[in-house]
Amino acid sequence: MALRVLFLAVLSVSSWAFDNTRYDNTAVYWGQNSLGASGGAVADYQKTLSFYCNDNAVDVFPVAFLNVFFGTGGAPSINLANTCNPVDNATFPGTDLPNCSKLASDIATCQGKGKLVTLSLGGQTGSVGFASDAQAATFAQTIWNLFLGGSSSTRPFGAAVLDGVDLDIEGGTGASYVTFVNTLRSLMNGASKRYYITAAPQCVYPDGALGGVLNAANFDAIYVQFYNNPCSLPHFGTASAWNFGIWDQWARTLSPNPNVKVYIGAPASTGAAGSGYVDIGTLSNIAVQMRQSFPSFGGVMLWDISQAYANNRFDLAIKNALVAAGGAGFIFPACSAPTYSTTGTYVGGSTVSYQGYVWQAKWYASSAPAVAANPNGDWSAISACAGAGTTTTGTSTSTSPPSNPTGGSCAGVAAWVSTAIYVGGQQATFSGSLWTAQWWTQGDTPGGTVGVWLKAGTC
Repeated sequence: MALRVLFLAVLSVSSWAFDNTRYDNTAVYWGQNSLGASGGAVADYQKTLSFYCNDNAVDVFPVAFLNVFFGTGGAPSINLANTCNPVDNATFPGTDLPNCSKLASDIATCQGKGKLVTLSLGGQTGSVGFASDAQAATFAQTIWNLFLGGSSSTRPFGAAVLDGVDLDIEGGTGASYVTFVNTLRSLMNGASKRYYITAAPQCVYPDGALGGVLNAANFDAIYVQFYNNPCSLPHFGTASAWNFGIWDQWARTLSPNPNVKVYIGAPASTGAAGSGYVDIGTLSNIAVQMRQSFPSFGGVMLWDISQAYANNRFDLAIKNALVAAGGAGFIFPACSAPTYSTTGTYVGGSTVSYQGYVWQAKWYASSAPAVAANPNGDWSAISACAGAGTTTTGTSTSTSPPSNPTGGSCAGVAAWVSTAIYVGGQQATFSGSLWTAQWWTQGDTPGGTVGVWLKAGTC
């Protein structure tokens, strides 16, 4: 207990600006008073936003939710439970948009301590969606004017300028959300303030509502909900269920932003979700292992802050675990498993190295390890990796890494182009040698210090 109090004190007097490249960030939703909704003690009901900014346990506060896109008067509406809503608070004339300007000082307080405060759109029961691209583009301008860098006579949070938006879209087809995000990006580009766009997909891949959107629009981070789903946290360690690896592949090979960060989304207590809660020790172990295994890992998201505080400061405990694991830099683990062979026999639980990942067979594997575009294959990626795996011939295994051929042919392999995009497993020729990319890359010279390319032979 003494150690925990001391660390809390250290966190209380220090702060830093948000850095999206780190591996120890935390995002915790505020606004819905989840504890109150689940019957928790009144004394633990959601407090003001500034109350939760007094230490560095939380880096990002998505404010939840803007739950109506086009309401009375064509205006959106927000519902922040016991803090501000269209029933208990005054609304702007002709709309159901509540005036929550009392939050302006709280937002400024948190931002002044290096926190991001964003606006989450949607929620489980949100009345959201678009009828056309034109409507989506117009709505992006509305969000910009009401909450971000634009101007309007109806600013729900007064003079406060939020740091971005989060899409928690849990229904519908995702139609026109690409236009919404792209339009918002165009408004953000060139602004003096740095803005962020995030999303909170379900862990089932691809996400039913946002799958196509994630592949076509630029996101800074995604808070994958590893709860209320068959791929949730209690299934960690089961190759046929736990799928963080597929999200890492998406981030590095399919996302328009190859630097997008992937967070583990978790319930902050047993009452925060229908299923998927794990204790802090288990969550910490999972998070640290994912941080050490996948370069896209960015941190942990919790639902929500009221539940976290009542559950023995769950938010602070996970932050401590992430900080202890290290916030900067990523070292790729070695490709220690045998290299996949088309002539091999692989029963459930077998591990292989293939195209920059270590894979585990979900069951008897009759095909090559899948990539993010084919998530329902026989294999689950359990770690990214670098270097050559051990060699395999049929069902036998050699522990010696394959040697680089000295007289290999480069026939049919195109020369490396600095502006081209390469994914793990693709080859190129450069400076008289054949090279194989270990992961997504653009502009990294083969043989350079980045180490993304492995020499596969001499032309």
